[in-house]
Amino acid sequence: MEKKTFTVNRMACDHCKAKVERTLSCLKGVDSAEVDLTHHTVAVTYDEELIKPTNMKKAVDEAGYEFQV
Repeated sequence: MEKKTFTVNRMACDHCKAKVERTLSCLKGVDSAEVDLTHHTVAVTYDEELIKPTNMKKAVDEAGYEFQV
């Protein structure tokens, strides 16, 4: 398992936090996702054999946010 922190722009409230965490947690290979609204980041624990950050970016961007790889 890999754990990395990524910047996510356009998050402003608890609804945003929940949506980003839910979006990432639903992806195959993601074990957990924890958003820090103060720093506009998300810490993701994932299996690098099953999912890549570019896949996470696509899902989060489609949800209306800007995931920085």
